[in-house]
Amino acid sequence: MSRKKPNLLFVFPDQWRRQAVGYRKEDEVITPHIDRFAQESLIMNNAISCFPLCSPNRSVMLTGRYPLSTGVTTNCKLGLPVKMNDDELTIGNILKKEGYQTGYIGKWHLDLPEQSAVEEPESGARHWDAYIPSGPRRFGFDFWYSYNAYDQHLRPHYWRDTPQMIEPNEWSTKHETDVAIEFIRNRNQEQPFCLYVSWNPPHQPFEQVPDTYKQMYADKPVSYRPNVQGKGLAQAEQHLRNYYAAVSATDDQFARLLQALEDEGLSDDTIVVLTSDHGEMMGSHGWLEHKNIWYEESIGVPCFIRYPGHVATGTEECLFNSSDLVPTLLGLMDIPAPAQVQGSNLSSLLRGEGGDRPSSTFICHYPGAIGEHEQARAQGLDINAYGWRGVRTNRYTYVAKRNFGDETVVRMCYDNENDPYQMNPVKLESAPLEGPEVELEQELKAWLEQLRDPFSLE
Repeated sequence: MSRKKPNLLFVFPDQWRRQAVGYRKEDEVITPHIDRFAQESLIMNNAISCFPLCSPNRSVMLTGRYPLSTGVTTNCKLGLPVKMNDDELTIGNILKKEGYQTGYIGKWHLDLPEQSAVEEPESGARHWDAYIPSGPRRFGFDFWYSYNAYDQHLRPHYWRDTPQMIEPNEWSTKHETDVAIEFIRNRNQEQPFCLYVSWNPPHQPFEQVPDTYKQMYADKPVSYRPNVQGKGLAQAEQHLRNYYAAVSATDDQFARLLQALEDEGLSDDTIVVLTSDHGEMMGSHGWLEHKNIWYEESIGVPCFIRYPGHVATGTEECLFNSSDLVPTLLGLMDIPAPAQVQGSNLSSLLRGEGGDRPSSTFICHYPGAIGEHEQARAQGLDINAYGWRGVRTNRYTYVAKRNFGDETVVRMCYDNENDPYQMNPVKLESAPLEGPEVELEQELKAWLEQLRDPFSLE
């Protein structure tokens, strides 16, 4: 007799960095519920966002394929024809075919803004936002309570199955949790469910968080990471308390979701994943309100997977890229991944059965500035041959960078063991001839060839 199919609840706040969890004792943030959940879960201690930017990494998290393959090489925004390829298969498509009820709640950011085509869309969507009608562009998610991109956390809006905008006038994370709980309570009990909950906070505007949570940090002294220096201090001083407040508020809403599973008797039959699409620099290395960079504060995300009796608890140091989420979750569900999936199925490691551990994982950035895209088109250049590419191993971060308009490749190698704040990289103007960088260069070259990436190390 076949095993009962597990439910999947996948929760991912936007821009939540690995350091911002209480039990880690790094960021001074209060997260009692997530701390407790971590004890019940397998903590993926080396969870990596392969492209630390909203749209590209969301496409990776849903398909198990890298940004160059999904077509999402920068944020979906006005001025660029960037959206997820029509023929992509997401975990929504796959699980729907397997008989799952599928739902997606919150930020989507995988499609063209409606104003790319129509100046005054019927839905009222503006700037990067869009209502996506029922059909193939929802990629298998039947219940869709969402928006494309809209950063007003205290005055959010959504669409369901008509262009009629829904404006609940309450904090987005709380409202989306209410909708998710209703989905769980009103599910068809004859079917398993797959529900993705995509909260926008702690993404900026950082100050848009309920005052109750701001008060938790109002009088607390705040310390800064050692790599927050110079101009980075201005951002850290301005935003850190609000960022922590948003994470603590998220902690309370996550507890409500777990309680809903408990109330429905679903805790043992549900795979719960809590992670993020990317981190946040918060002033480290002088980066202001930015995440699209290779440092740990940006590529490092929290990642907890709970599946009682099937997934081990404790801490797993295996490299776990966002591209590995789909094949690994399908592996835990005993569902084969489609052939086009590029990530690794690490489910045997999660079950505690051992298995091969990746020697490196791929990280990347493709240029997203509209002016650069236009210039590349005019000059007949491939814009995707620029930006930066890298590998992260258990010890090192190795990055090669070529800015658009400049053909020189600069390489940087960070020893994260001896330099955990990444303040003293080895910089190379040409291919390495000695040291660990030689092997890292080969790892990066192998990834570029495997993914048919036009970036050249020559």
